[in-house]
This record gives sequence, structure tokens and C-alpha cells, in this order.
Amino acid sequence: MRLETHENPSKTSTPLKHHHPKTWYGKWISSIILIIAMIFTANNLYPINLFLHILGISGWLWVSIIWNDRALIVVNAVALAIFANGIVNYISKLYY
Repeated sequence: MRLETHENPSKTSTPLKHHHPKTWYGKWISSIILIIAMIFTANNLYPINLFLHILGISGWLWVSIIWNDRALIVVNAVALAIFANGIVNYISKLYY
């Protein structure tokens, strides 16, 4: 691989903070929310963990749509459907 003088060998394919500040903050806030949701899941804090996962996954879905990253869109859309199914099951058990 030959680098031009202006190229950075450690550059990433994701947009940088100064190019897309909203998505940069969105991905980090969503990641922190997902980490908290995983901690809640590990400690069996149910159903709050489901709602936090929905929030974090929704944030990442928004970021992946802005980036037009199909792999992230698919993963996050499927995860959103799975967690939404969990919330529907939880609510249906409360009332029926």
C-alpha cells in the first residue's frame, strides 16, 4: 500500500467529529446507553434493560441511516424488532 504525502495511515471509514458532529455525539451517547443496558441485563433489572436497549439501538439505527451503512442498518433494525418484541411480550403479560 502506497500512501500519498497527505494521507493518514490510521484514518477510519466512519465520519469524524468535525464532519458530522450530530452523528458523532449520537453514536457515543447510544453506545453509553447500550453499555448501561447491558449492565442492567447482567443484573437482571427487567424491563428497564429492554427500554434502554431500545433507546441505544434506535440511536445507532439513526446513525447508520445517516452514514448509509447497510450492515449497521440491518443489525440495528433487527435488534430493534427483537427488543420491541420483548417489550410487547412484557406488556401483554401485565394486562392479560
